[in-house]
Parts: sequence; structure tokens; C-alpha cells
Amino acid sequence: MSEDSVHDDETFMARRNEARERIDALTGAKGGDAEDRQAWFEEVYSHANGDAAAIPWADLAPKAALVEWLEKNPGEGRSALDIACGLGDNAEAIAAAGYKTTAFDLSTAAVEWAKRRFSETAVDYQAGDLFNLPEDWRGRFDLVHESYTVQALHGELREASITAIADLVAPGGKLVFLNRTREEGTLADGPPWPVMPSEWRRFEEHGFVLHTESYFQIERPGRSIPHVLAVYRRPEVSG
Repeated sequence: MSEDSVHDDETFMARRNEARERIDALTGAKGGDAEDRQAWFEEVYSHANGDAAAIPWADLAPKAALVEWLEKNPGEGRSALDIACGLGDNAEAIAAAGYKTTAFDLSTAAVEWAKRRFSETAVDYQAGDLFNLPEDWRGRFDLVHESYTVQALHGELREASITAIADLVAPGGKLVFLNRTREEGTLADGPPWPVMPSEWRRFEEHGFVLHTESYFQIERPGRSIPHVLAVYRRPEVSG
């Protein structure tokens, strides 16, 4: 299935639009503290009753930009982490590209759903909080993939997410950052809150070196959504 398939399905999208009205009214939908957001994500997944249309960000396919990058950058047994894995499509694509893949999501319901979808998976799916992950995950992964997490956060959580993500990448490893974008200094009425260049370039404050930065549009009925795919490398430890 392609990333666009669900968006071309009128029946599926009608259910999605109906679900959006319900979940946008829940506590934590528009931001809030960590507990509010965790409760919101858990409620979205658990109340979907197995219908992916009720998960606004679920495309039931890996991101096309990620798949294209993976084709040129196979894993060859290196370790990878998929942040906020949702229903598992991106994690499965990373594993299929030859990475020994771990994936986590804040929602235990999402993790269990992903395991059901991919019952023969090689991915190690776990429930986890980006801001409270196992200590031995720090600096552990050769590839860290972040897609749509930062744009889903607001305020202090958003600020803290850059540091939390950076801490997961091993020396010499790469970070693939895929999010919606907006122009510098403009306001966003989220969620999601698309990222500005100054936000993802904060990885450079953590010593990361920008490898590539690609801008592109994802077309949806009646709109065109700006995105960025930024790939960073964490330098090897000297000495």
C-alpha cells in the first residue's frame, strides 16, 4: 500500500474526518502537560476500536521519503530506533532495509496494534516515553528516525524533545528527521504545529552535522503540505 492510498479512499477519509471532530474535543488534544498528552494519545488509539481511520496520522504505509532514503542507505545489520512508531509501518520499512530495529510509542494500545498487524515482525516493539526511556538507550542507535513527533508537541515538551532525540544517536550515527514545516517566525494553529528551520537546526547545538536537507510537498485533496527531510550525523568521539 502506498502512503497516498488511504487519502484517496473517500469512505476511509469520511470516517477519519468524523473521528477528528471527536478526538479534537478531548483533553490534551491542543497541547497541555505531559500527562494530558499521554492520556490523549492513549485515548485516540484505544477508542479507535481497530479502525485506522480514527488515527489521524496513520497512513497504513511507510513515509515515501523515508523509503527512498532507505533504498540508498541500507542497514547492513546496524541498529535503528523508530520514535513514536504508531501502527508500525515506518519501523517495518526500516527493518526491511536491513536494520536491527527497535520501535516505541507512548501508547501501549498503539504498540499492541502494531504487533497484531505485523505478527511475524523482526522489530522489537516497546511502549515508552521519549522523555523517560531506558538509560542504556542513550547514544546506542546507529540510526534514529523521527517522523511527526516534534510537530505533535507544543511548548516545553517540544523544546525538550530535541535534546531527548539527540541523546539516542550513537557516535557516528545518523538522525533522519521528517516533519511538516512552516516559514520561520510564522504562527501555527495546531495540532500539528509544523516545525520551523530554527527548531530542527537545534540539533547542531548538540554537535550534530547536517548531511542533507530536502524540502518537498505532500499533496492532499485541496492542499499542499510542506515537509522537510533533514539527515544529521553525530560525529565520532575523538581521542
